[in-house]
Amino acid sequence: MPDANRLARGGPLDTIEQALRKSEERFRQVVESAPNAMVMIGSTGLIEMVNAQTERMFGYDRSELLGKPIENLVPERFRRNHPALRTSFFNVPLARAMGAGRDLYGLKKDGGEFPVEIGLNPIETEEGTKVLSAIVDISARKKLEERFRQVVESAPNAMVMIAVGGVIEMINAQTERLFGYDRSELLGQPIEILVPERFRRNHPGLRSAFFADPNARPMGAGRDLYGLRKDGGEFPVEIGLNPIETDEGAKVLSAIVDISGRKRLEERFRQVVESAPSAMVMIGPNGQIEMINAQTERLFGYDRSELLGKPIETLVPERFRRNHPTLRTTFFTTPLARPMGAGRDLYGLKKDGGEFPVEIGLNPIETDEGTMVLSAIVDISDRKQKEERIHAALKEKDILLGEIHHRVKNNLQVVNSLLDLQVDRITDPAALSMLKESQNRIKSMALIHQTLYESKDFVEADFSSFLDTMVPTLVSSYSVDSDRIALTIEAAEVLLSIHAAIPCGLVVNELISNALKHGFPGNRRGEIKIVLAHEVDDHAILSVSDDGVGLPEELDLEQTGTLGLQMVSLLADQLGGTITIQRADPTRFVMRFPVRR
Repeated sequence: MPDANRLARGGPLDTIEQALRKSEERFRQVVESAPNAMVMIGSTGLIEMVNAQTERMFGYDRSELLGKPIENLVPERFRRNHPALRTSFFNVPLARAMGAGRDLYGLKKDGGEFPVEIGLNPIETEEGTKVLSAIVDISARKKLEERFRQVVESAPNAMVMIAVGGVIEMINAQTERLFGYDRSELLGQPIEILVPERFRRNHPGLRSAFFADPNARPMGAGRDLYGLRKDGGEFPVEIGLNPIETDEGAKVLSAIVDISGRKRLEERFRQVVESAPSAMVMIGPNGQIEMINAQTERLFGYDRSELLGKPIETLVPERFRRNHPTLRTTFFTTPLARPMGAGRDLYGLKKDGGEFPVEIGLNPIETDEGTMVLSAIVDISDRKQKEERIHAALKEKDILLGEIHHRVKNNLQVVNSLLDLQVDRITDPAALSMLKESQNRIKSMALIHQTLYESKDFVEADFSSFLDTMVPTLVSSYSVDSDRIALTIEAAEVLLSIHAAIPCGLVVNELISNALKHGFPGNRRGEIKIVLAHEVDDHAILSVSDDGVGLPEELDLEQTGTLGLQMVSLLADQLGGTITIQRADPTRFVMRFPVRR
């Protein structure tokens, strides 16, 4: 007995009891310091342990919960089924989440409900199996989830969320409208239900590839994607993939856009480009050919497959390739519609190595992939050949006209020489004067032809140059002393055709001759002034004035008997001009006439 008493007080049993008490104490400390609410119950459903987090979460003092049924913390609408669920757990006491697939709620002392997640853990004790529940208030997470759902629901695009297994877990109203399904028909179904039959075989592999590297990106880059409606109709789509991390693991949220309208516009654009009468080539900023039409194939001699994806420099002659990338970059820096290479000759390069002259129009096109440039290319070989023939013909015409003017001038000089021979045989002063006047007129016409010949412009002559040469020659023919009669010429540059220059020159000839013969009798001194000006309405003003004796009051220009003044009136009419006369101080003839008729 003494030995037995010693064993009871300080032997192995006492040591085991102490160890058990220490173990229980540590267990209670762990439960108490847990960050979540912790509640332990037995098979009867009575609460045997809670921690401080439980008091804070549910609003009870500990004393108000211990010994009470766990259903006190369960909302009224769930209490009826709860004992059966509790019994079910004790029959198979395995650690697991409570209510998998169901929304769980806790009930506070004040009657307020809140969403919870509950983890169940069986605990073996001397009194039998207990269950320790870890309870987490997920109100904040639920609010975030609700906001997320609202954002997804109000998104302008169809939104579909799936998990790794490919099962649809969430859609929005746009998805229902786009695919023609009710929400209940899609939730829980494999995502392949929305994929056309011909693409389904490869879809799971592509899906797995995304989850292996879950980065936000567009789906199927470089491929045409299609969706499948409930009625079996297919439509082109663009899909953006966005990985979402959740408590249940990785998900992917897909934004799906119906691009049927855009595809129709693209198809119309392609049809317009294809049917264009010119070669059409579209490139991106990298200079690679993105699109061509049939005319491009015919013009350059390539099949379409030989050009798509190739650099545009393939169509540029070797000697221009070095600078072409810089010019291309310049266009993309300021992408405005304009002709290419203004002021330069442009050439294309055919597949067989042949070059040909081209004109190119550049047009910027805004696309989803960025700015492109659409080039309209026209073969101008035929035009160039015609231009060369025209230039050659014009050159021949210029040579011919020059020769004509030269010969006319020479023939007039021959006539002038023949008159010179007659002058030597005539003694009658009146006849001699008439011959000299005729010679001056012939010289005037010859000088205009010489001016045209020397200017190399056989359409128009600078009449100011004609005046500078003809007027001093005319004055000298009358043997006038330059100290007695001064000569002033103020002539602006006025270009006259031969049809205007000859009559205008004859007018000047007659007016100056008349002034020299009649304006300064005896040794009278004075000045003859010629002014030529160009008016803004494309008219010219020719003024011949002198400060001589003036014109008689009774002189009528229309009825005068002198040939010279009659010619002035007729020539003014021929030019479509008008003449005004100031009879004295100074005497002035002013002719206003159109430069071109």
